[in-house]
Amino acid sequence: MSNTPKITLVTGASSSGKSEFAEVLAAKTNKSVVYLATAQVDDRDREWQEKIIKHQQRRPSDWQTLAISTELSSYIKQAELSQCLLIDSIGTWVTNFLDLNSDEWEQMQDWFLSSLQKTKAEIIIVGEETGWGVVPAYPLGRLFRDRLGNLSRHIGNLADATYLVAGGHVLNLSVLGEPLSKYKI
Repeated sequence: MSNTPKITLVTGASSSGKSEFAEVLAAKTNKSVVYLATAQVDDRDREWQEKIIKHQQRRPSDWQTLAISTELSSYIKQAELSQCLLIDSIGTWVTNFLDLNSDEWEQMQDWFLSSLQKTKAEIIIVGEETGWGVVPAYPLGRLFRDRLGNLSRHIGNLADATYLVAGGHVLNLSVLGEPLSKYKI
């Protein structure tokens, strides 16, 4: 058995079922699942609270859930071989750092990617696909889209498996496609 962590990226559009599929993958690991929720709860946002409750009710009761909106990299580095960390979602984690300047963000992103490579745990990351439609009208929206897209690309390069959930179907991109990093000019 390899000491290299198994990293899985599950990506797709909003409400596509990517979290549900990631939960299925986590359950199949037969490891102690730690659900790392990256969203910050806003008591004034009832719709968001209902979505969080729906996710919580779907999870097995023996899974540990931790709200980790910013200290994700630290937790990943400390994780144990017996654990499966399900990170939901990388998009909300990126949102928590939109106030960082470019250099600060690069450092945060590098720290996160390094933690993925150094952890002993199995990692399943849920990530949103953005940029397939209208260009965001505001600079902050474009910043989010670009940071998330770039981070997802880096995670995909590290991942042992990458899945796209779309139209009620799961596509294993690791089998159907080739990593962009394989191609050089």
